[in-house]
Amino acid sequence: MRTLNLGILAHVDAGKTSLTERLLHSAGVIAEIGSVDAGSTQTDSLALERQRGITIKSAVVSFVVGDVTVNLIDTPGHPDFIAEVERVLGVLDGTVLVISAVEGVQAQTRVLMRALRRLRIPTIIFVNKTDRAGARTDEVLAGIAARLTPSIVATGSVTGLGTAGCAFRPYGPGDAAFTTRLAEALAEHDEDLLADYVRDETGVSYRRLSRALAAQARRGVVHPVFFGSAITGAGVAELTAGLTRFLPATCGDAAGPVSGTVFKVERGPAGEKIAYVRMFSGALHVRDRPPPQADRITAISVFERGPAARREQVRAGQIGKLWGLRDIQIGDTLGVPPAGRRRHRFAPPTLETVVTPGRPADKGALHAALTQLAEQDPLIGLRRDDVRGELLLSLYGEVQKEVIQATLASEYGVAAGFSASTTICIERPAGSGAAFEIIDTPPNPFLATVGLRIDPAPVGSGVRFRLEVELGSMPFAFFKAVEETVAAALQQGIHGWQVTDCVVSMTHSGYWPRQSHAHAHFDKSMSSTAGDFRNLTPLVLMDALKKAGTRVYEPVHRFHLEIPADAYGPVLPVLARLRAVPGGPVMRGSLCLLDGEIPAAQVRALEEQLPGLTRGEGVVEAVFGRYQPVRGEVPERPRTDHNPLNREEYLLHVSRRVLR
Repeated sequence: MRTLNLGILAHVDAGKTSLTERLLHSAGVIAEIGSVDAGSTQTDSLALERQRGITIKSAVVSFVVGDVTVNLIDTPGHPDFIAEVERVLGVLDGTVLVISAVEGVQAQTRVLMRALRRLRIPTIIFVNKTDRAGARTDEVLAGIAARLTPSIVATGSVTGLGTAGCAFRPYGPGDAAFTTRLAEALAEHDEDLLADYVRDETGVSYRRLSRALAAQARRGVVHPVFFGSAITGAGVAELTAGLTRFLPATCGDAAGPVSGTVFKVERGPAGEKIAYVRMFSGALHVRDRPPPQADRITAISVFERGPAARREQVRAGQIGKLWGLRDIQIGDTLGVPPAGRRRHRFAPPTLETVVTPGRPADKGALHAALTQLAEQDPLIGLRRDDVRGELLLSLYGEVQKEVIQATLASEYGVAAGFSASTTICIERPAGSGAAFEIIDTPPNPFLATVGLRIDPAPVGSGVRFRLEVELGSMPFAFFKAVEETVAAALQQGIHGWQVTDCVVSMTHSGYWPRQSHAHAHFDKSMSSTAGDFRNLTPLVLMDALKKAGTRVYEPVHRFHLEIPADAYGPVLPVLARLRAVPGGPVMRGSLCLLDGEIPAAQVRALEEQLPGLTRGEGVVEAVFGRYQPVRGEVPERPRTDHNPLNREEYLLHVSRRVLR
């Protein structure tokens, strides 16, 4: 049986979870459609999800369409939980992007579509809520073409728009206007079709156009658009049929090498790890030890016709849950990396908050709980400030903070307080710098030679480590120790912020081989170890970084404002005070639309002031856009007590660690 791993994506409140319920009901998986408002949906299983009526964690459920098993992954729509979406994209065969017929294209919709197009994931667009008052179709289609992609094909029209009796009417071969639009859209991606269409517009059959639409949709170059209502069921049958027609379902190579990706990790009732894996080829069985894991799989569940059921194996194309892998982490590859798969990285969190226990005695329990939460969501960066004894979390927004606070209380029994969120900046090298220290040469106290040069790299490239010395000049474990330590040390640069977009080259290497006095045991004082390289690398790296210099950058968000036209005058000076840079206003009836950029640190202030400036009618959407150099006073971030910029304190910290 073929398998289609399908993602449902949308801006929050577009009706994504309601559509999931309708699809499951239509497929016979559930007898009654759950309600988001009542907290009775299949995929929102967390108590917090039911209370808030939003999806927080991705969830998997399965149903069958014809000869295809569809593994449906419901993902969060709120931008605070974009990390959940990021992990899912790499395991999908296709997606349905849900857009509200009332609100149209929204900020998160644009973020998601950019990622889908970059990864070339085949995507169907479903315009939901056609039964609601204020629903629009022509305006929404124009918004999709202008703000998402022009490569769309509306597959039908809506009758009874804005009423409970709305219905979806698919186009057919008798719709001449549709056939013309279809041919023009497909010809842009098919030269043979274009040539035949130019030669004779009537010579290209509807059957050929229909086949070409399916082929181009499965390649992700054209996006069919359906209309309907998840609440009434209008258009859902046509969408269901379109899943297997327009999205690529595969059998997978069960006899091939083992290749799977872990996209979710959760904890079971006993605290055990449960890994969600998408298998691209091969098969995993109970008692297997999938490389590079050290543990054996103790149990497997596979998604088939509803929730996961216990099985002895999970094979190519399927999604399964694995027990027994104690060291498994989100993003891990089991076996060989999947061929032809590209990963998309959403912007990192831009906010940071200090977390404190409600009772001093809960400090250890708080740290353990936050460690588990960060394990399930790697983009929740947990950091300990050793100087002030504080725990800090990096976050996407205030809703995420509230959810974490509630989770700590309900699942771990730990009451916690959160400080006001502050903005996370980054550092980039301003130039190039190099440093080295030679073994057995003062002031180097370690049995290692390390030379490093740091150079600027293109924006968004991250940190890359490379060798300018021969790989065979010393044991590989020592090179690995340097590479790993470089990545860890660059978490705090000259001003305390993470250093990124640079290339670190190892220019010098040297060690003392394992040796001992005559007829004696191994003598550490005469032999280099990986610890020597781990301890020396931060000193050399920070010396090189000081010579290169760094510049601090703050995150900037793109914003979209919809305000009453008469509020434009009062809003404009407020934007100026908040260091926002707006573009030209666009008047649409009584509304004024305004796009621009604003420092991330000022987004909350804009959200708080907007209701008073617009009589409560203003709406603002903001998503991360880029980093810009900080102007004026550079914000310093508290550093740890083993700061390699202070050589004496750092060496004292190392000596204490060795003595322990």
